Amino acid sequence: GACVFSKIDLRSGYHQLKIKESDIPKTTFCTRYGHFEFVVMPFGLSNAPTVFMDLMNRVFYPFFDRFVIIFIDDILIYSKSQKEHEEHLRAVLETLRREKLYAKFFKCKFWLQRVAFLDHIITQAGIEVDPSKIAAVQNWSAPKNPSDVRSFLGLAGYYRRFIEGFSKIALPLSQLTRKSVKFEWTDRCESSFKELKRRLTTAPILTIPDPSWSFTVYSDASRRGLG
Repeated sequence: GACVFSKIDLRSGYHQLKIKESDIPKTTFCTRYGHFEFVVMPFGLSNAPTVFMDLMNRVFYPFFDRFVIIFIDDILIYSKSQKEHEEHLRAVLETLRREKLYAKFFKCKFWLQRVAFLDHIITQAGIEVDPSKIAAVQNWSAPKNPSDVRSFLGLAGYYRRFIEGFSKIALPLSQLTRKSVKFEWTDRCESSFKELKRRLTTAPILTIPDPSWSFTVYSDASRRGLG
């Protein structure tokens, strides 16, 4: 697996894309100082993330599944050796220069053995949950209403791949978010809540499978689908 990482953050990524001239009037907004229009893509447009991701996907397509992962304006570069990383980093930086995409240098990090990316920690050993995000879980008090339950499940669900049988454990809490169900915090809900907290704070490291091992495949199917 990869053992050297670098992370590049683009500077106000959306603002690096010009808006088609005929569409500029659509961005008009009013202030007490007058009316203004954006000539670059502003933050807040409903299709801005999709448009920007499309650009990044086209620009970095040759590097995908080799040494680059992209999410919006965050670029992760991973390599199996120092020498390889030097080549990969040069390729990415030259691409950014060619496409006139500019990075925010003070937010970039290079030549790391441990990197935080999308609320996960990535090392040569594998992927683990970000301790800074999980720390809040330890002091999370029992939900008082459906909105509190959704907030907790939102965080827990983001890391669900680290928790075996997540859906089954979270079922009592998930049921409380339904409009037709009266909110009632039962012993079963408390047990589910505590178990998810425990699993999150003791989540294992996910690593790449070793092809020399033997594997058991668990599958499921119904009349409508399989997985």
